[in-house]
Amino acid sequence: MTNDPNLYLTLAVSGLAGLSMVTAAALSGWRGWLALKHQELVSGRQAAASAEAAQMPGPSAASRIEVADLKERIRKLEAIAAGVDL
Repeated sequence: MTNDPNLYLTLAVSGLAGLSMVTAAALSGWRGWLALKHQELVSGRQAAASAEAAQMPGPSAASRIEVADLKERIRKLEAIAAGVDL
């Protein structure tokens, strides 16, 4: 091997240039992937919002029964507080 300083300098500069190109390509890919995921999240939210608005199901039977039961209990408690015998 020769002890030529220009050889070592050329190898170091070439290695650094190659590493910077690989890093730039990886960073570009990362940014593209993040943009894709951001777009998927935004479109998913819009699709979910439009699906909810389109269907808008009413309350389930169980929740209606529970609300009716709570109203009945409140009515009884109000009657007890007013002194009315049920």
